[in-house]
Amino acid sequence: MKPSTLRRATALSPLMLLLMPAMAFAQSDTPVNAADVQTDLNWVWVMVAAMLVVWMQAGFAFLEIGFARGKNVGTIVAKILVNFSICAVVWWAVGFAFAFGGGPAHSFWGDSGFFLTQGNTINSTSLVPGEVNGGTYTFFFFQFAFAAVSLAIVWGSTLERIKFIVYPIYAVVFSAIIYPFVAHALFAGNLTPFGYGVQDFAGSSVVHLCGAVGALAAVLVLGPRRGKFGPDGKPRAIPGHNMPLFGLAVLILWLGWFGFNPGSTLNAVGSSFAQVAVVTNLAAGAGVLGATLTVLLVLKTLDVGMIGNGAIAGLVAITAPSGYVSPLGGVIIGFVAGVIVVFSVVLIEKKIDDPVGVLSAHGVAGIWGTLACGLFTTKDLALDNQKAGLFYGGGLTQLAVQAVAVLAVIAFVFIVSYIVFKLVDVTIGMRVSAEEEEAGLDISEHGMYGYPEQFIPEAELTGYNLSPVLTSASAVAASSSPQEA
Repeated sequence: MKPSTLRRATALSPLMLLLMPAMAFAQSDTPVNAADVQTDLNWVWVMVAAMLVVWMQAGFAFLEIGFARGKNVGTIVAKILVNFSICAVVWWAVGFAFAFGGGPAHSFWGDSGFFLTQGNTINSTSLVPGEVNGGTYTFFFFQFAFAAVSLAIVWGSTLERIKFIVYPIYAVVFSAIIYPFVAHALFAGNLTPFGYGVQDFAGSSVVHLCGAVGALAAVLVLGPRRGKFGPDGKPRAIPGHNMPLFGLAVLILWLGWFGFNPGSTLNAVGSSFAQVAVVTNLAAGAGVLGATLTVLLVLKTLDVGMIGNGAIAGLVAITAPSGYVSPLGGVIIGFVAGVIVVFSVVLIEKKIDDPVGVLSAHGVAGIWGTLACGLFTTKDLALDNQKAGLFYGGGLTQLAVQAVAVLAVIAFVFIVSYIVFKLVDVTIGMRVSAEEEEAGLDISEHGMYGYPEQFIPEAELTGYNLSPVLTSASAVAASSSPQEA
């Protein structure tokens, strides 16, 4: 390119540079098919939404690191990476096929699409049903991001005392069987109590309650951290080491939810995904306000962890109804979730050690969000095989359908998860030794520290050759210090 040409190109605005390919295409003789353009736009939007959901893995990592003690932070990084990777491979091999493959109507699992090699891999909830193509890969990646989030939720209750080997064992079972079967039942529309479809737009039950129930099974087998409960049986606070990191985690998750809920429209054309985004944001904000007011009135303090969990609870609760309720319904659902999460955390902590509040923010709030569909779904947003909520003239039918779905998810996920964790516990053991737990999982499981300068013993530093700059600085400091009082 000549210098003069380069100067003219760089003088163009960024917008013009983006529009140049489209302008060139418009000037060509190739006819533009509006349907193809719309399909491509949908694919691009869903892929972007999927990437936002994948980014939530960073949010879960920072959230758990913030609530953990400094001696147990490195292991969380390894755990996030390994679980995410296992889910990716297993979802490709069998998980996606079991969740969204073909098969008879009302079957318990799909029977095609393994390794993304067979035709008719996805059902009518997808962008383009039928043969493996661009729409299939888009839908596959989007649903994988959901499965990975659900798996990540499981481990928040197990921090600081679980053996690392437990992660890959359960990750395979969860990604291959537990999550796909739940997704097939609710997302694929095959679970239809009383003749009506379950309303779970983006996964309050499928993703969040499923992960939380797995967490409950894990923590019941695992037991509490050493020192969590005193001799009198009362819980003791074990503060996390980094609340700013926890705050960053909440904001990352908040952003990721705009992929979660609006992305579930599978549609970039029209206003539906924008409406879902607004409803989602309102519920999150209302969750923060509900938790803030409640914790101030109940605990007489503005607890940072509770406020953050208010946002997460509001987001979890609105995940199921986000495509079915009005903005007002979103505010009410989110606010109630923020109130509920505070009471739930306080009550659960009396008997169960749940360091990050998974059982409350994802479990209890997930139940509330799923049931809320049966209360706040408007007539114009309910699908043909669904009913409006109780407060919009639909009666109790849809609420009953939602309750059956909640009970089914809890029963299935808990039974399978508890069996898996119990088998692991009686064979190789679920938790590390008391000595390893006291030392911290970073050093006992990984042979390193997340914050080495804080934990390496002084004796191990003896004999290290300090740099001349540090040696000179130490000498100057010593000579300049007063020798006498």
